[in-house]
Amino acid sequence: MSRRKDRERFQRIKEQNPGYTGFRGADNVVATPPAPPVLESVVCSICNRRRNVAMETLPEDRSSFVCLRCQGE
Repeated sequence: MSRRKDRERFQRIKEQNPGYTGFRGADNVVATPPAPPVLESVVCSICNRRRNVAMETLPEDRSSFVCLRCQGE
């Protein structure tokens, strides 16, 4: 689009909605992505394979950890 058409379009939108501030808006807020979960390496008690698991999901007794693959079987 040309600059003239952009200005005309903006004016039409502004007339229809006086609160319209443009594409970016008055307050351009940048959202920060959430922090990735903290992973810990744990050995599965059934298959004895080392797995990277989120710390929040680990049981109190780490020697009783069962990986998702073994839980599905």
